[in-house]
Amino acid sequence: MTKPAVIIVGADKGGVGKTTVARTLLDYFNARKVATRAFDTEAPRGTLKRFHPDLTEVVDVTDVADQMTIFDTLSDTTVTLIDVRAGLLSPTLGALRDIGFIDAAKKGNITFSVFHILGPTVASLDEITETAEFMTDARYFLVKNFINNTHFFEWDQATYNSYFNRIKDAVELTIPKLNEMACEQVELASVPYLSFIANKGASGDNANYSFVLRGYVRHWLGHVWAEYDRIKLTDLVSPKDQIQMKLVR
Repeated sequence: MTKPAVIIVGADKGGVGKTTVARTLLDYFNARKVATRAFDTEAPRGTLKRFHPDLTEVVDVTDVADQMTIFDTLSDTTVTLIDVRAGLLSPTLGALRDIGFIDAAKKGNITFSVFHILGPTVASLDEITETAEFMTDARYFLVKNFINNTHFFEWDQATYNSYFNRIKDAVELTIPKLNEMACEQVELASVPYLSFIANKGASGDNANYSFVLRGYVRHWLGHVWAEYDRIKLTDLVSPKDQIQMKLVR
């Protein structure tokens, strides 16, 4: 990287799978040897930190001291990923505007990306209107995360297009549904998806996870990573020579 890269994962609506997406991003960058640090804004307890304790620090993104912890320490050699808790996406973007971060991104000093996780309702689409003003010089990804048997049933194509087209160069991503039992087992194991696939525990020791469930996670994560490959995510945050990595079997 030649300049700091910051990725925000968030939504104002809760229960749409923000941390699930953040976890897949950390695994993706880890497999591709892209140095990454993460901040979990579910203070005082952090869900993301439970799965990636070595990479993650829990912060209160509304607190000025914690904002300094994040943004005064940006590095041009490390991706900074921020998992923004429900209800704080718009306020966080407002704070970034106030501290001059948005202007720095406009000037090309920072690579800024937002993964906006959408729920199935029109109310979730309304969030796009609130965030659009901040996205003029950011890479903006609208993510349909098919957790909880989500069908996005309230969206007709015309309605969706009317929101989607409000942000220039917005890109749509689709996160498929993970088998319920496999999802539950990863949650219980409290390890990254890659560790579960590799049959490793939280300390790197050998585990005894189900071969079948590991296969479901491997297959699902492959589809998720294919979406990240499609948008050339690694090139976006780290334009250096990339190493092609395969999922651990």
